[in-house]
Amino acid sequence: MEVNGVQADSEDLKLLAQVNYAHFTSMQVRGGAVRGLDLHLRRLDESAREMFGRGLDAERVRACVRHALGGGPDAVSVRVTVFTRRLDAVLHGEAVEPEVAVATSAPAEARTEPVRLRAVEYERDLPHVKHVGTFGLIHHWRQAVLAGYDDALFTDRHGRISEASVWNIGFYDGERVTWPEAAALPGITMQLLQRGLEARGIPFERREVRLNDIAARASSSPVFSAFLANSISPAVPVAGIDGTALAIYPTVTGLLMDCYEVNPWQTV
Repeated sequence: MEVNGVQADSEDLKLLAQVNYAHFTSMQVRGGAVRGLDLHLRRLDESAREMFGRGLDAERVRACVRHALGGGPDAVSVRVTVFTRRLDAVLHGEAVEPEVAVATSAPAEARTEPVRLRAVEYERDLPHVKHVGTFGLIHHWRQAVLAGYDDALFTDRHGRISEASVWNIGFYDGERVTWPEAAALPGITMQLLQRGLEARGIPFERREVRLNDIAARASSSPVFSAFLANSISPAVPVAGIDGTALAIYPTVTGLLMDCYEVNPWQTV
C-alpha cells in the first residue's frame, strides 16, 4: 500500500481502515498495462469532482500506480482509492485536494462457472459512483448465498432491475445486448464490452427490464441469455434468476469475450 506515491505508514493504514467517505477503482494489470485505463482514470477524476470538489489529474494517478508497481510481478491486481484527511472541510462544503492510495495484491482469476441470482429490492447511494459504502450490497450477497444462490440481483423501488452486487448484468437475445436502464454503476468492463460490440457491429441498448420480463423472454426466445460483468470476469453466464432458469450458451460467452478482448492493453 502506498499513499501519494510513498509507502503507507501506520497512521495512513489506520486512517484508511476507518474512512467511509472515499471512492475507488479496481483493475487487473498485466505487464504494466490495463484494459480500459482511460476509463478508470476518467472515473476517478469525475468521482473526485463530485465527492471532493476537485478533479484528479490522470498523470498523477498513473505516476502513483507506476511507483506502486515498480519491481513487482508481471500480473497484479490494483486498487486505487481516493480519499481525504480533511473530512471536516468536506462537511463544510469546501473543495479539497484528494489523496491517492494504491494497493497491490495477487492477480485475480476470472470466474467462468454460471451463477444463480436471488432478486432483492435494494438501491445503493450514488449508484453511479464506485464508492466504499458497500455494507448493503455485501449483506444482500451473503443473504443470497444463505438462501442457496450465488449472488444477489438488485431491483429498485419501481421494480426495475439495476445491477448485481459487484457486477453489471446484461441480456442477449441473439441480435442485441440490453443493459437495464435503472440507476447502476457504469462498470468499466461494461463500457469495454460496449466498445467491442460497436466494433463488431452488434447493437446494444439501455431500457427498462423487470423480473417478469426475464421469465417471458426466456420462454419465448430460444437464444435469450444473461451474463454478469466486472473488472475480474467480463462474461459470467447467469443460470437462473429466482425460479426462472436461463439457458447457457458457450457461443454467447465466447462472443462477449471476443468483444472484451478487442480492447487494447493501455500502458500505465
